[in-house]
Amino acid sequence: MGGRALALGRYRLEQRLGAGAFGVVWRAHDEQLDRMVAVKRIELHDARIAARADREVLASARLNHPGIVALYEARRDGEALYLVSELVRGRTLGELVERRALSDRDTLRIGIALCSALDHAHAHRVIHRDLKPANILIPRVPDGESGMAKLTDFGVAHLVGDDGLTRTGDVVGTIAYMSPEQAECREVTAASDLYSLALVLYEALAKVNPVRAAGAAATARRVGTELPSLELLRPDLPPDLIDAIDAAVLPEPQERGSVRELRETLEAVLADVGRDVGYEPTRQRAGHAPARRAPAHGIERPVAAPDLARPSWPGQRRRARLESEPVAEGLHRPRIGLTRRILAAAAAGTATACALALLGPAAPASHSAALLPGGAAAALAVLLFPRAGVVLATAALSLWLGASGAPGIAVLVVAAIGVTAAALPRDGDTWILPLLAPVLAILGAALAWPALAGQASSGPRRALLGALGVWWIALAEPLARSPLLLGDLPGAPGRKVWEGSTVTTLDEIVGSIVGHGVPLLAVVWACAAWALPLLVRGRVLAADLVLVCGWCAALAAGTLSAAHSLTWDPQIVGVGLGLAVAALLALVAAAARPLPESDPRTRGLRRNV
Repeated sequence: MGGRALALGRYRLEQRLGAGAFGVVWRAHDEQLDRMVAVKRIELHDARIAARADREVLASARLNHPGIVALYEARRDGEALYLVSELVRGRTLGELVERRALSDRDTLRIGIALCSALDHAHAHRVIHRDLKPANILIPRVPDGESGMAKLTDFGVAHLVGDDGLTRTGDVVGTIAYMSPEQAECREVTAASDLYSLALVLYEALAKVNPVRAAGAAATARRVGTELPSLELLRPDLPPDLIDAIDAAVLPEPQERGSVRELRETLEAVLADVGRDVGYEPTRQRAGHAPARRAPAHGIERPVAAPDLARPSWPGQRRRARLESEPVAEGLHRPRIGLTRRILAAAAAGTATACALALLGPAAPASHSAALLPGGAAAALAVLLFPRAGVVLATAALSLWLGASGAPGIAVLVVAAIGVTAAALPRDGDTWILPLLAPVLAILGAALAWPALAGQASSGPRRALLGALGVWWIALAEPLARSPLLLGDLPGAPGRKVWEGSTVTTLDEIVGSIVGHGVPLLAVVWACAAWALPLLVRGRVLAADLVLVCGWCAALAAGTLSAAHSLTWDPQIVGVGLGLAVAALLALVAAAARPLPESDPRTRGLRRNV
């Protein structure tokens, strides 16, 4: 066909955009509606090609989403089928990844858009089955966040419930992005597309496809094996993001989670990844300004990428598998590593032993014999079952307090753990962590807690931990012999009055904490914890010193302002020492963060993976 041929009596074919085994794509002008479109011409001389064309038409006709290329029309002439769709002006994801033109944040925004598109397709009973960078278009001018990326080529899509177009035994798709069940001719589901999408995101973030090998046979042998963790190549990425992608490429479909869960994780960590291309932060040698490129098709303007060599692959290795069976279809518990389990167990055991020794009414000396076994039992329970162990230890301690004549103290314990578990339901290993806030307060350094909470991996978790520190300190105040941060609540009865009554504790202690405005202080600490790692990043010591001083001043001002707005105008204690410890902690933590391989201070040394 000539470059100016007229197809179907209305589409002026102007430029050939690409060709493959199943057709040729042209940029064309719709003479009737005066708009530019993409026209795919598919020769119908082969029954297999005709079946693929029919499948693409039926699949595309079911879908209407900003993240999926829209099909306008499908018509035949004597020798070919023409698929007329929207013309996406941009590049494929594969081209942008090859050019290293995407930042981590760009990649996650693209991933969120693709999750949305796949959710829509799966809801309409369409499984794509060939999700790969070449089938993902990145528009120069995206149609909102949902249109950051557009999924195309549904020629091998599986239409759920339509066996006439999808036969068992057909192996279709691209081997380097194919799910294990698809390669083995087993039933494909939404989890199959999730696997392929996770591989696409893995490759975009690490610049390596962990399945692709030197040849087709070697690549095929890797399909269905446990892949190396993304953490090996990108240890600087948020742990939640690494865990989500690692889970999504597990060999068994039922262990991968869901597209919606992956999208929620991408959205949650979006603020914690960098705008620079490659590792975050991308650093430049002294005296060299960062190179700039033109905007990449609606994507944020990136800094030039460092020259990263393709890493070698030793043996198969990955992070720990899911620790427990799915609690419901499509819902999986997050994995908790052994180190985090051990730390949580140690904290739980110590906290339980201290509670047995210090809480409750005066006990006979024989009760001290229960401290070691009680603490050991709590530690063992949390080590084996982090979430259930904390719940069991809390229940046992509460029952002991109630039986000892101190049900009011049991209410405070349940309130502390219960609110923490509700705020961080998936992080059982951190449910005991806010206990460090009253410990710091006892040492006169309560304001150091936002700096400690600010070391969490994601913004939401940092904010929640910062707020929970205020909650735990406020609950611990009635038990302390001296003020921890705010002092006694106004009108609160003495300990001998409330500790023996559940109702009095709920009304006069827990209710007063909420009613007298303490949550406002929690908001201040949440904001401080969230912002800290965004300001103090370990790049330049002088800049970090200035920024940490500014952060400490803002924390002090916010804390004092929130305190003055409370109904009883308390005297805040431990400000000076707390700010000093907070500043030191923030600087040490920032300096201890691992440098990216692009940093000149690595002196050319590469991480051995």
